[in-house]
Amino acid sequence: MGPRWGPGMTRSVFVTGGYGLLGAWLVRALVARGDRVVLLQRDRTPRSTLLLGDLEQRVDVVHGDLTDPGLVARALGEYEVDTVFHLAAQTIVGTANRSPLATFETNVRGTWLLLEACRLHGAGRVLVAASDKAYGASATLPYREDHPLDARFPYDVSKAATDLIARSYWHTYGLPVAVTRFANLYGGGDLNRSRLVPEAIGAALAGRAPVIRSDGTPERDFLYVEDAVAAYLLLADALDADPERSRGEAFNAGGGEPHAVRDVVARICAIAGTDVKPDIRGRGTPDGEIDRQYVDPSKLSALTGWAPAVGLDEGLERTVAWYRDHPTALI
Repeated sequence: MGPRWGPGMTRSVFVTGGYGLLGAWLVRALVARGDRVVLLQRDRTPRSTLLLGDLEQRVDVVHGDLTDPGLVARALGEYEVDTVFHLAAQTIVGTANRSPLATFETNVRGTWLLLEACRLHGAGRVLVAASDKAYGASATLPYREDHPLDARFPYDVSKAATDLIARSYWHTYGLPVAVTRFANLYGGGDLNRSRLVPEAIGAALAGRAPVIRSDGTPERDFLYVEDAVAAYLLLADALDADPERSRGEAFNAGGGEPHAVRDVVARICAIAGTDVKPDIRGRGTPDGEIDRQYVDPSKLSALTGWAPAVGLDEGLERTVAWYRDHPTALI
């Protein structure tokens, strides 16, 4: 069994996806509060440590793929891990549509392998990232946690499976796990140009037209990355403090209202100080994506007191400033 944390002890925290947008900001917060952090890193690229920077020298890194046999079990045992944040996933909708098998391998098989390792190790707290996309398209919004999971496209289905598998480990084995269904995350350090916010910022700062793959009308709920980190930390603590209301449960978090894609791009261009117009390349909603999404975060708020602290305009201002300070991030 894994170690049990008590007063005066340092948490040992294992993070998958720790080099991604959310993961890197989460790692920064964990290190700042004194936790020992262990990261899983699959590929090392010239930009993989851009967001972590010197912070990488203060964490332990396990190299390998989430689906490598025995890798997670070894990491949990050797580093005496108490808490697990499972954020690793193939997160790009277009990639999932083109390569569903690879997406299911990482997002579904990778999840149950990790959870089984956590069960055998006796992990004290496990947080698993699903997505609001697991709900699928719905005429009834905002999504609430009792809304059925009606995913239809490969990425969305993979996150619905992640969600259900994770919660089954509480109901069947008593693994202290909670699932997050968060809205679209944004912030400095997202290196994937296929996503709306980094593409629009990169284009605006370069003086070219941001590409919109739809007609600009689809609506999304946006959550600034540091608000997402705060939600994760509060929810992890709730697994200890309020097990009856947290374990085996799913929790939404978002900005609380939908924003049209074209409006978000217009805000980014204004903040960046450019008058370029977007390059609209689609009609309606792209294939394999959902037209309108936003979530009700009241369940998480009632449990932890969480509420987003950063509004969309302020969050976009911080994000644009980050990319100005890191001009090579989107090359």
